[in-house]
Amino acid sequence: MKDLIMTIVSGLVEKPDSVTVDVDEPNEDGVVVYHLRVAEEDMGRVIGKQGRIAKAIRTVVRSVAAKNNQKILIEIDN
Repeated sequence: MKDLIMTIVSGLVEKPDSVTVDVDEPNEDGVVVYHLRVAEEDMGRVIGKQGRIAKAIRTVVRSVAAKNNQKILIEIDN
């Protein structure tokens, strides 16, 4: 899942080397949280107008996770 997020986001940003994804352990509900960090100047490219790109990334990754019977959450951190 981490590789999928890295692949999608690296194609969107100007500085793909600054993209990092940290993974938390599953919480009590079984949800795994992925923390996405990009360069400050690339935040707008990842979030998009009114959050449309961020929503699309979350939709794609959640659909893959659902096929694997996983629950995930993606947080975009500064």
